[in-house]
Amino acid sequence: MIGVGGSGHDRIRQEAHAQRDALQAGRDLYVHLAPEPAPSVEWPVWVGDVPRTATAFQPRTPLREKVRAARGGGGDVVLSGPGGVGKSQLAASLARELRDQERSDGTGLDVLVWARAADADQLIRAYAEAAGRLRLPGAPSEDEEGAARLFLRWLAASEQRWLVVLDEVSEPAAVREWWPDTGAGRGWVLATSRREDAQLSGEGRALVRVGLYTDAEARAYLRRRLTDAGHARLHDPAQAGELAAELGHLPLALGHAAAYLINKRTTMADYLALLRDTPSRLGDLLPASADTEGYGQSVTASLLLSLEAIEEADTSRLARPLLHLASMMAPLGHPANAWTTPEALEYLRTARPPQRRRLRKYHPPVTEEEVRTALEQVRTYALITQDTDTAPLRMHALTARAVQETIPSGSLPATARIAADAIIGLWPRHEHSERELAAQLRAKVIRLEELTRPALWQPAIHPCVHKVSRSFTDAGRFLQAIEYGEECVRRSERIHGPDHFETFNARHHLANSYSAAGRVQEALELRKWVLAVRERSLGPDHPETLKARNNLANSYSAVGRLSEARMLRGRVLDGWEKVAGPKDARAIGARNNLANSYSAAGMFAEARTLREKVLRDRKEELGPDHPDTLRALNNLANSYSEARQFREALDLSERVLADRERILGPDHPDTLDARSNLAVSRWEAGQFQKALELFERVLADRERLSGPDHADTFSARHNLAASYREVGRLQESLALRERIYADRKRVLGANHPVTLVASDQLMATHRRLTGEGEETDSGSDAELPPTASDRPPPLEPPEQEE
Repeated sequence: MIGVGGSGHDRIRQEAHAQRDALQAGRDLYVHLAPEPAPSVEWPVWVGDVPRTATAFQPRTPLREKVRAARGGGGDVVLSGPGGVGKSQLAASLARELRDQERSDGTGLDVLVWARAADADQLIRAYAEAAGRLRLPGAPSEDEEGAARLFLRWLAASEQRWLVVLDEVSEPAAVREWWPDTGAGRGWVLATSRREDAQLSGEGRALVRVGLYTDAEARAYLRRRLTDAGHARLHDPAQAGELAAELGHLPLALGHAAAYLINKRTTMADYLALLRDTPSRLGDLLPASADTEGYGQSVTASLLLSLEAIEEADTSRLARPLLHLASMMAPLGHPANAWTTPEALEYLRTARPPQRRRLRKYHPPVTEEEVRTALEQVRTYALITQDTDTAPLRMHALTARAVQETIPSGSLPATARIAADAIIGLWPRHEHSERELAAQLRAKVIRLEELTRPALWQPAIHPCVHKVSRSFTDAGRFLQAIEYGEECVRRSERIHGPDHFETFNARHHLANSYSAAGRVQEALELRKWVLAVRERSLGPDHPETLKARNNLANSYSAVGRLSEARMLRGRVLDGWEKVAGPKDARAIGARNNLANSYSAAGMFAEARTLREKVLRDRKEELGPDHPDTLRALNNLANSYSEARQFREALDLSERVLADRERILGPDHPDTLDARSNLAVSRWEAGQFQKALELFERVLADRERLSGPDHADTFSARHNLAASYREVGRLQESLALRERIYADRKRVLGANHPVTLVASDQLMATHRRLTGEGEETDSGSDAELPPTASDRPPPLEPPEQEE
């Protein structure tokens, strides 16, 4: 790391920023050299699954020549065109051609990354994997975003030959910062997209438009597809051109038709006759106004024939309702077990045609085996695909749209909501252990909501809508959580009205997002409004009113209005004791929260008295090993620390950690809290080396389990930086401060108060390291050694509405 300051370094600053290797803080610039792969890397390095070559794939020679000509100019290439024309297949063919060349001084690839680019999360995961495979020094194994940025730096400076394929770019602005820089000129980017606007064609990128098959390509496809399947006799050269024209030379529709011919052993003439009878049924399914790309009717016509053939062979009668559900998940795909959840099986039971039993309709239960058999039928007719046996089931966007047009309008809301139920059923209980799955499910909900609006909003907002907001927050994506929550409020106001309960609940979730992102004043104002409405509509002592009052108290505490927080928490405790009795779990939780307010106000004796009562009540009600009992024990340790009884606090903290590891496991979030608290207790007791070792482990655990942008990870990074600083390990403290500042700026924005504090802390540490000027206090407790006040919230969490 090289520190650069003053006015004589503009050229260095510009070059460093161009290489994305610089962090600016105040007038100081920190330049990081590009990473080098470890000597033990096994070349070549392939990341991502290049799609299988489609059966009877056509090489599209003229398009390949255009790509080669565009590459001659040294820039990136974007394959642009509507759905169903084979952009991804062409990109896969080009990538395999380069990958499979013999590696020498002038040919072949050293690194190939195939990444789906529908959103930034998918790119980050692929880049992070590449950084790990290259063993780039400093690549954090559990900080995916940090590792991804390190990989981008390597690409920009590398002398290795590389290709990055960005498949399905739908929002150029979302992936702009993740678009690799060709830098040294040894690599390039090949992208596919339905778009062809200026955002994709600028910055040296060449746009190559991919269209329909030519007549010769369509004929060649049909001949090879039927021949390779062992049914050359079904190919009729005289009819092939006519069939291709009838289907608009669209590769996707031709794929449907070929699968039908093979499975049904139908001649092209018979298929044409069936196809020409289909348009009479298309008007209701796909009106001309919906066929925005001009290809939908071809897909729908071929789809209808395939559906009829599938249903003839499908004794389970589940193929059509399964296709309806699968179309709700396109184009992102879904695991095959999505439709064997109890909710999905119950929906399929009533969605398939009923049987007759004694003149009555009868809906027998649906088995998992029936679902698997029906899905296999659908795969046989190429309506869904699966790259590998364990890969997600995928349906092309055009096929999905055509399937959706076959859903009766009255059935769409129920279909959408059962798809949403399936998504909820797949959601991991602890997102920190399955972050990739959680990110995929968030994307599915957003896509499903857009596709079926307002199905997930009426008569009530489906739980998956608010699940996305909480998931963004859990993942540390605070700005996305806020943007999403604000849009939910606006939409609920339009659909339900500004004073409806659903709108009220949407505002509550938005307040939680504001609070998690540190926008505490906005959370405070929204929670004041929520409490006022609930007091007016439900009364002062209704349970929902008490929850709202508790949440407002949390916001008052967050903005430093401690006396108001303490007053409200006293009212909450009185309310729960009145409504539910003093031994009720909610009253005990309120007592704990009031103890927190006493502690914040310096009323340590009062806090300790309440915490001792909470611990007695928890033991009596739940037993000594219940998580809530352990939390009460931990909070009592806080009281010992506040009273400067550090030995007693240390003993309790060690006991809490041992019990949580035994009962909850070493990676449970509560266990991580206990480990952090024990580090603080060791520091307070003067065991500095042991404390540092534990702080280091806590940060590694937080990054691994919660992700780099979670609030608890930020807290752990701060505690370790403060500890390094206090023991004189200033270089290590500075490196963490740089990371904290960069992350705060990225997540919260450059002008957020927390980001500005992080900038001050970085500069103060730099001044102390270099001996420049007098050290100043930034006004943050981050400049002090860790204390009990720095513990990640070990207190009973605020009551939140579900």
